[in-house]
Amino acid sequence: MTIPITPSTSLCALIGHPVSHSFSPLMHNAAFQEVNADFVYLAFDIKEEDLEKSIKAVPALGIRGLNVTIPHKVSVMKFLDELDPVAKEIGAVNTIVNENGKLKGYNTDGLGALMALQTEGINLEDKKVVMLGAGGSARAIAFYIASEAQELVILNRTESKAIELAESLKYKKEVNVKALKLNLDNLKMELNDKNIILINSTSVGMHPNENETLVTSDLLKNDMVVFDIVYNPIETRLLKEAKSAGAKAIDGVGMLVYQGAAAFELWTGKRAPADLMKSIVEKELLKREKRRRREKK
Repeated sequence: MTIPITPSTSLCALIGHPVSHSFSPLMHNAAFQEVNADFVYLAFDIKEEDLEKSIKAVPALGIRGLNVTIPHKVSVMKFLDELDPVAKEIGAVNTIVNENGKLKGYNTDGLGALMALQTEGINLEDKKVVMLGAGGSARAIAFYIASEAQELVILNRTESKAIELAESLKYKKEVNVKALKLNLDNLKMELNDKNIILINSTSVGMHPNENETLVTSDLLKNDMVVFDIVYNPIETRLLKEAKSAGAKAIDGVGMLVYQGAAAFELWTGKRAPADLMKSIVEKELLKREKRRRREKK
């Protein structure tokens, strides 16, 4: 893929630490070309101690927008000029737009997750959702899920973070939400119901740690939906365990694409070619998976 770059080309980028695993540059550059947008997308590995000066450089360099990933989704907020009301309520930012030197933070993660579920025909009404994790992505997902589901249970290894997230949701919305420590006993208790949607909002199972999972098939049932926001590999250990139990398995590609499409539209003002973006990611995932298999032989 050849991307023509001129002095007028607008720059968007991903910032996080690490970022070498990201599919966002491939996805966004293909999308920019598809709609004839004079944009280019890069990825910058930014450590926590360099975050403030990196954000301050955005207006000076004329960077149009940023995606923000682990571990900066919360800490970046204090360096922005303005927050979209949704991002402010969530308490995390994954997208930044530079409007004439003023940086405004948005959060498209939760919308991306909700759309990923909806496109798979999943209705959250009258459902119990058990969510693993309480980090930046979890905050965004919980904000959207809590209003739709009958009950939300947040499990996190650091219980205090789960409690903080649950309390913030109760304060902002009239929702049925509780927080517990992520351990085997609580998993067994909370997954012992019917028609549960299990969401892994952690990075457990992400390449190169494909053999890791927080939940195994003996805890899952065939009437469950298991949604893993990890997209590399496309079929995580958790999703393999879900299929083994007869549960419906949903990978993280949809969330990646739909949150990216929303960011794309904020930067360009153009409709994102979501189908193309999804196809690009899926093809690259399959290519990398084949490469890993060859290397193991």
